[in-house]
Amino acid sequence: MFEFSKLVAPFQAAKGPPPGDSLRAFVAWALHGAWRWIGLTALLGGLSGLTEIASAFLIGWVIDDALAHQGGDYLAAQWPLLLAIAAFYLLLRPAILGVNAAMSSLAIAPNATALVLSRLHAHVLGQHIQYFDDDFAGRLAQKAMQTSRALVDAAVEICNTVVFAGATLIGATFLIGGMDARLALALLAWLAAYGALIIYFLPRIRKRAKARAGARAAVTGQLVDTLTNMKTVKLFAHTAREEDAARLSIGRYRGAALDFGRLSTRFRVSLNVIAGALPVLMIGGALMLWQAGAATAGEIATAGIISSRIGQMTGWVSFTAMGIFSHIGEVEDGMKTLTPPPEVTDRPGAPAIGRVAGEIVFDDVRFHYGRGRESGGLNGLGFRVAPGEKVALVGASGAGKSTALALLLRLYDREAGRIAVDGRDVAEVRQESLRAQISMVTQETAMFNRSARENILYGRPDATEDEIHDAARRAEAHDFIQSLRDVHGRQGYDAHLGERGVKLSGGQRQRIALARAILKDAPVLLLDEATSALDSEVEAEIQSALWEVMQDKTVIAIAHRLSTIARMDRILVIDDGRVVEQGTHSELLKRGGLYARFWDRQSGGFLNLEAAE
Repeated sequence: MFEFSKLVAPFQAAKGPPPGDSLRAFVAWALHGAWRWIGLTALLGGLSGLTEIASAFLIGWVIDDALAHQGGDYLAAQWPLLLAIAAFYLLLRPAILGVNAAMSSLAIAPNATALVLSRLHAHVLGQHIQYFDDDFAGRLAQKAMQTSRALVDAAVEICNTVVFAGATLIGATFLIGGMDARLALALLAWLAAYGALIIYFLPRIRKRAKARAGARAAVTGQLVDTLTNMKTVKLFAHTAREEDAARLSIGRYRGAALDFGRLSTRFRVSLNVIAGALPVLMIGGALMLWQAGAATAGEIATAGIISSRIGQMTGWVSFTAMGIFSHIGEVEDGMKTLTPPPEVTDRPGAPAIGRVAGEIVFDDVRFHYGRGRESGGLNGLGFRVAPGEKVALVGASGAGKSTALALLLRLYDREAGRIAVDGRDVAEVRQESLRAQISMVTQETAMFNRSARENILYGRPDATEDEIHDAARRAEAHDFIQSLRDVHGRQGYDAHLGERGVKLSGGQRQRIALARAILKDAPVLLLDEATSALDSEVEAEIQSALWEVMQDKTVIAIAHRLSTIARMDRILVIDDGRVVEQGTHSELLKRGGLYARFWDRQSGGFLNLEAAE
């Protein structure tokens, strides 16, 4: 059997970024690679419509032909022709309709949806971090799914309904015109009234569908945000508050849905009235012509069949057209969210950086998240880290430490200055190649709702099982991983960790994150409060393993618990986005500056200096 499902390649790469300023350009971008098959589906839709006209014509012709042969053996005389007509109904017409259905349901709908969704997902993955900080993850996912589904549904419905109806109406006009020009004029007048109704209602439906789609996505975002933070909701006893917020969001969606429903109800009532007028007009006109001797019985039957079919089709087509405009509204709403160009991009022809020795240079770097000097950030940050050197960044919250690491990873683009790795500006090399050379463990540990093995393997997907276990042992994670069991009975490294790792304690998540970084074995290691979620005993165990991992690597570590960085080669004290002190732990204590004041505040009991050294 011919495999329609293989006609459209579902994961072809897009040509460039999605255009967000034109619906036509966006549709062309999204469906590129599928257009010839969509065109074939439209052609089959048109042929399917013409079979409706052929069917009505053949019935009328048989009636007239049978009446012309009264008194004779009609079946014996006309059996070859009648057999051909039967073949049309039993073979040709079903074949055309079947191939059209297969193209729509097997070639276009599943593959084109995957095509559009994969392209939108790939574009969203390329967005800068601020894009995700400014929106709900659930809302973005909903928009991508909604936009891809709506676009493909609109394309399929245009092929199967609009083209079908257009071919049917054109064929009907010619067929009726061949019977009598006055009937054709009456049909054209009816089509004009029908078109006026469509022109009035559908743009309004499109606008309200767009508003409904936005409200629906907002509900999804609100609910996902609450469910994702359910532990916080429970801890602060704010169930009622979240219920109120959900009701408000759902209420807006309900209001948008009611606006859409009221308009669509008026539209459908108007359509029913105009659809009912067509059979009255056409059959009544044919009867008048027959009474005047200008029409045959077969032509009356043909006019009746065509008018009844078009009348029935009117409601179907208009309902589908309303759906198409709704889909278009949803696509336009999705375009607004999903198509902004990324703010951090690779320059054309940017090379991969390759394996690095690990020299890092910040030269007069300035960055304020686009909010101006008063918002904090970096204000002329400058320092150099030699290959293999271990450097700590110390400073009050908001001093710019984490911002510096984010800029080194090029999660944002600096506003001024230069950041270089091994002498190469990070803005001049491919982002993915740069980040492949850097391992990072943060205070807010990211976990996928996948198995413990997959979470560790994220550091180096081609690692062996033995390498995974070794990394887990070095991160003091192997023992607790072996005791894991999820709700589906999966155990040990196969157990899933829950969304964002919620089934683990903070310390357990941190140890898996450390195992992931150990497995990656990148030449540059960044630690942003990497042991902050660990108790003192586990931290002491991991610090030993972590120190071993740091050997032969360039390390930049951020910590508020200053005992964790006292052994570093050099400590940089950052204040107001610039380096104000630097030196070893002992040198900075002797200097009696800002670092010494930080140390004095914490060494009174919380930290033990001798243990740290």
